[in-house]
Amino acid sequence: MKKLSIFGATGSIGQNTIDLIARDRDAYQVVALTGGHNVEQLARDAIALNAAVAVTAHDACYPALQAALAGSGVEAAAGQGALVEAADRPADWVMSAIVGAAGLEPGLRALQQGAALALANKESMVCAGPLVMATARAHGGQVLPVDSEHSAVFQALTGEQLDAVERVIITASGGAFRDWTIEQMARATPEQAATHPNWDMGQRITIDSASMFNKALELIETHEFFGIEPAKIETVIHPESLIHALVGFRDGGLMAHVGVPDMRHAIGYALHYPERRALPVERLDLARIGSMTFRPADTERWPALRLAREVMEAGGLAGAAFNAAKERALDAFIDRRIGFLDMARVVEAVLTKLSRERGLIDAEVTLDNVRGVDHLARVTADAVMDTDKRQYEWT
Repeated sequence: MKKLSIFGATGSIGQNTIDLIARDRDAYQVVALTGGHNVEQLARDAIALNAAVAVTAHDACYPALQAALAGSGVEAAAGQGALVEAADRPADWVMSAIVGAAGLEPGLRALQQGAALALANKESMVCAGPLVMATARAHGGQVLPVDSEHSAVFQALTGEQLDAVERVIITASGGAFRDWTIEQMARATPEQAATHPNWDMGQRITIDSASMFNKALELIETHEFFGIEPAKIETVIHPESLIHALVGFRDGGLMAHVGVPDMRHAIGYALHYPERRALPVERLDLARIGSMTFRPADTERWPALRLAREVMEAGGLAGAAFNAAKERALDAFIDRRIGFLDMARVVEAVLTKLSRERGLIDAEVTLDNVRGVDHLARVTADAVMDTDKRQYEWT
């Protein structure tokens, strides 16, 4: 019986993971489930799966979680310390689906237990890729990609030599505004940005998709996870979202991973790896689809893609600064304090300011240094938006 934990159980990735586990319940022993404010869902799932512990990230939600679990035999806990403690509990397989930089430490703790870490938290690799991979090597852990794009690359590389790779193409749907003009995008509201044409995701990741910051993170993650040189990593707009990634080899051949846009494929592949088991996903009817389309990813429309390349070239803690500034800019857009296109301007301003601080961005990638740069980038982003408030005012 495989012992597993799910961090971020109430989000879309967590719920899809639970869907797969529930279909073969006797094969798994659930150690921990964690979530945020949705304690009702967290409690229901914890009881249904007979988890040892359920953890909410928010201390204020503890009484509600405790009440919902009363008499169930499932332990209730709350706060960042409880998340870390849950990650310290031995498990064979851990899903890391906490959104943002908050997912880094629990993932590292799971790897220190020698677990297989199914990584849906792309920020971990963006902020601290070298640290994550070194931790896995040092403790006999394994990192398995769960982003559909990186799962696709991982599968395409199985049995292949990395030095034979000529290029990696990460596809992007283009998000909510793929057919909008730049002028229209400048006036976009958070509600418009949070509607994805292909996927049913949470508000923040859907807005990141519209701005292509999500894809920018994935480009950096590709570099960190697979060790692919930045110059070999490309992105292309593929509105149908059927090809998740392609790997090109030095003989000119391209190997593509093709499948319906259903996250249970990548989750299931990581859950059963190295086996490939049957999954409850739709099978493609290529004749019905008829055709697939592609278009260039314009960095003028989506400057996040250009910034991602600068981050990859800079290395060190640039990714941590990039992610933190992005999160603060996203907060501001959701709160209607800045416009949609202003998010990239804020992030670029933060990277420019921090890159001038010698010994900061290029410091060693340790957990303490990541935390320090993360905090400084957030403070700097707030200062940029406050200082240049008139530039970012919009209605």
